Amino acid sequence: MPDARHATPYDALLLLSFGGPEGPDDVIPFLENVTRGRGIPKERLQEVGEHYFLFGGVSPINDQNRALLDALRKDFAEHGLDLPIYWGNRNWAPYLTDTLREMVADGRRRILVLATSAYASYSGCRQYRENLADSLAALEAEGLELPEIDKLRHYFNHPGFLEPMIDGVLESLADLPEDVRGGAHIAFSTHSIPNASADASGPVEDHGEGGAYVEQHLEVSRLIAEAVRERTGVDHPWQLVYQSRSGAPHIPWLEPDICDHLEERHEAGAPAVVIAPIGFVSDHMEVLYDLDTEAKAKAEELGLPMRRSATVGDDPRFAAAIRDLVLERAAVERAEEVTPCVLGGLGASHNLCPVGCCPARAPRPAAAGADSPYA
Repeated sequence: MPDARHATPYDALLLLSFGGPEGPDDVIPFLENVTRGRGIPKERLQEVGEHYFLFGGVSPINDQNRALLDALRKDFAEHGLDLPIYWGNRNWAPYLTDTLREMVADGRRRILVLATSAYASYSGCRQYRENLADSLAALEAEGLELPEIDKLRHYFNHPGFLEPMIDGVLESLADLPEDVRGGAHIAFSTHSIPNASADASGPVEDHGEGGAYVEQHLEVSRLIAEAVRERTGVDHPWQLVYQSRSGAPHIPWLEPDICDHLEERHEAGAPAVVIAPIGFVSDHMEVLYDLDTEAKAKAEELGLPMRRSATVGDDPRFAAAIRDLVLERAAVERAEEVTPCVLGGLGASHNLCPVGCCPARAPRPAAAGADSPYA
């Protein structure tokens, strides 16, 4: 276990997230931020905006990040880790550039970043690194002294991320009617992305078809299913499924879609399904709408008993996992020997994203990696 007394050389942690609207007037401007440069017609933004208007125009993600910040600060304080924590978003206030400007003003010079995505992919990793590079370029243009920034490794196989999800699946199974519980199927759900993006995720030479994105999700699915079998004595059938597709119809995206999967399971005679949203850190809009609204409606239409298990959110075990990852990375930077805390056979992800990792269609500068222009 790394030394819990300090996080030297780091002097701050930055929670970096997606952001979301906090009222009806925010919805369209927020979606314009998300889709800027992609040529999405306003009518499509209005259509997607209806998902938010069902919930008062408020995305839950900001409040969920506030809860996670509280959990992290509580955990750090209880364990004597004196490391200030800041919060910045990609697409809504508090904006990343504003937060980094505040951190510089506060004298922070060595920053460690926690992204609210556990897996390797362009949108879950490199795009955040591009956002960091954009913000650093903006601060540089203002003549500010730039901090050095690193990013925590992917934490999909850290026990503090897995254990809360295992408990969530067990609780959902227990909540099913007893006569269908034993035969229930588990659908491990994550965000669909284009096949080409999936294939290019992670260091390409290290992964097969589907790249690191699919491989890491399959590993999490397997680990949870094995834990459920060990604790219940029941070997529940499971499959990795996808949701929230948003791309052009002619571009292949990862399948099957969760609603198609529910239909297929029903036709195959599955007595019940538990949906486990392993691709999401918290119950934000894509969980509340795509699973709790659309998938729930599909299951009710089919007469298929369905439960949706919890995401990790602000679970104390997840907060403790982040502390462990911070201390691990700090020890690595101090050239100390470290044994990373991971479950399963994939091992710990890289601390420094290599050149060409999770490439975009058009190359852009990305901070906090081996190809960073701000190293």
